[in-house]
Amino acid sequence: AWQYLGDHLDGSARLQIKAHNVNDARKTRIIYKRGDISIKAVSVHHGPIPAVAYRVNIGNKSITFSGDMNGDYHTLEILAKSTDILVAHNAVPKGTTGVAANLHMTPSIIGQIAQKAQPKRVILSHRMLRTLGREKETLSEIHKHYTGSVKFANDKSYYRVK
Repeated sequence: AWQYLGDHLDGSARLQIKAHNVNDARKTRIIYKRGDISIKAVSVHHGPIPAVAYRVNIGNKSITFSGDMNGDYHTLEILAKSTDILVAHNAVPKGTTGVAANLHMTPSIIGQIAQKAQPKRVILSHRMLRTLGREKETLSEIHKHYTGSVKFANDKSYYRVK
């Protein structure tokens, strides 16, 4: 963990975090369960940098977070299957190649994953300068594959899980 979060792991903070290694086996793993709350994690491809996607289930509702990834492992669509909300990172625009494409999903990949997972809706987060102002193009690329609801997350946005 980052140094400024160290007290969450050593037992001195109010919120205790129990660290779990999620290896690159590409299998979904339950990392937390208490009552009707569970959290699942799976390894996702983010170039040479380890990354994890999460699904939080509370009762019969769920939110899945892609994290930074490019889709090469094909694990997110399994984790996010029929989730209420898929929060997907929109860090790169259509046509991205090279290192950035090895780290992040293009809008077309987001659409392909959403089409396979069939979430009730997609919220695009982690928007960067290179994607801002390209919302119409981004939606067009996503909707070539996924016809459901897609929204852009903004600071202070909130979304009700229905």
